Amino acid sequence: MPSTNGQSAVNGKSDFLDHAKAIELLKEYPSFDGLSIEELMDTKTRGGLTYNDFLILPGYIGFPASEVVLDSPITRNITLKTPFVSSPMDTVTEHEMAIHMALQGGLGVIHHNCSPDAQAQMVRNVKRYENGFINDPIVMSPTSTVAEAKALKEKWGFGGFPVTADGTLGSKLLGIVTNRDLQFEDDLSRTVDKVMVTDLVTAQSGVTLLEANKILAQSKKGKLPIVDQDFNLVSMISRSDLTKNLHFPLASKLPDSKQLICAASIGTRPEDKIRLQKLVDAGLDIIILDSSQGNSMFQVEMIKWIKQEYPKLDVIGGNVVTREQAATLIAAGVDGLRIGMGSGSACITQEVMAVGRPQAAAVFSVCSFAARFGVPCIADGGVQNVGHIVKGLALGASTIMMGGLLAGTTESPGTSFVSREGRLVKAYRGMGSIDAMQDKKAGAGNKDSQASNAGTARYFSEGDSVLVAQGVSGAVAHRGSVNTFVPYLAAGVKHSMQDCGQKSLTELHQSATKGSLRFEIRTTSAQLEGNVNMESYEKKLYA
Repeated sequence: MPSTNGQSAVNGKSDFLDHAKAIELLKEYPSFDGLSIEELMDTKTRGGLTYNDFLILPGYIGFPASEVVLDSPITRNITLKTPFVSSPMDTVTEHEMAIHMALQGGLGVIHHNCSPDAQAQMVRNVKRYENGFINDPIVMSPTSTVAEAKALKEKWGFGGFPVTADGTLGSKLLGIVTNRDLQFEDDLSRTVDKVMVTDLVTAQSGVTLLEANKILAQSKKGKLPIVDQDFNLVSMISRSDLTKNLHFPLASKLPDSKQLICAASIGTRPEDKIRLQKLVDAGLDIIILDSSQGNSMFQVEMIKWIKQEYPKLDVIGGNVVTREQAATLIAAGVDGLRIGMGSGSACITQEVMAVGRPQAAAVFSVCSFAARFGVPCIADGGVQNVGHIVKGLALGASTIMMGGLLAGTTESPGTSFVSREGRLVKAYRGMGSIDAMQDKKAGAGNKDSQASNAGTARYFSEGDSVLVAQGVSGAVAHRGSVNTFVPYLAAGVKHSMQDCGQKSLTELHQSATKGSLRFEIRTTSAQLEGNVNMESYEKKLYA
């Protein structure tokens, strides 16, 4: 036994209770430590809070972080494995970002500050990136040339095209033109029937995807054509898709086709109906109506029209920050909501327009209301780190949309350059910036390009003779690839939820609703205390 010099008083007390009864004695307190979510977010007494204004109190850790489940709905009908969404901004999300966000279990929303055809092509690129059965393969005829095959490879980013008797799906399969067949072929006028592979391994129509994958794995071929009894091409599967399944087990896919889930944005102008038709034809799964203020007659009319014309297409409305705004769009029939006004890192709407709402207050108010109707919500804006993501989710959001946080990644369309300070950065701009609103890509260079611009449409400025900026242009630090950065965010969220004692996002929301998840207001001094207090330091986020 260790020696002691006697038991001393603690907080002026020397008569102590039995330590074994510590948990039982918690029942004597009228409530849990800290604040409930309703007490925290009472705007009448506390004002509108941002993510920095509060903390989540720790819970009990009874499980490893690896067991935390991040599955969460993005719409009424579609669930993601990772609750991260990239913003539809022209320096954030094009097809490369959308593909890699989906591969990591999230979702990329392709911007519409481009021509309808260009946006539709980006959707096709996402949908063709990964498949189960490829039911609409690109087919060549035997008289097609090597030049045509190389052009198709350049356009779509992959090779391995089946060759049929008349160059269409449903006719007799003759061979496959592979990348190896084209790699060292200099005679571009040579027809593909002279270079194609004819030693084929096929499977019969009616085979299951699991059976077809086994045949493909054993064949060591790159493609497995599926043919009918007359050897007519019906569909095919690709070895590259097997590899993607292995490397990206969380990928956001449709259950039947196994294609990546793709979302895109449009405005609420009449011509956006034509744009939407092109996107649907390209295979779009989710459409987001992009507006800084979603509570408008334009958006209500568009929602009702889409629901009538494309009943299987999921529609996300927004942006909203109040229950009243949300109610209008819910009544119109949206499958999801996007929350945020003026809280983005490149947005100055609150400063210039004096309209908006602090993001934490907006997320709680809208999410608590929308949950009564089963409508999932995206918290869009105000996210600067993992902690902000967890706070947005704790306040009721199903997913988190990020712009500036992802703009610095390799997959964003922004331009990389070295800043004056010698740091590698990427260009980033708000869609309400003058640069974005004057971009002519959406109008294909026409004189009336301002009327077709996504930025002017988002801020109802198509016909303005003087553009009023609601965003800025600048640069953000280069963050490396999404394939490294998003897993870091997911790991961070899992560890944070472990600290909170929550094993899933569903459990997190339920705990907040019933009051067992507790919060604390964070004063200005507390924010300083919780930050780094050193003369100099290096901040590495992950390794």
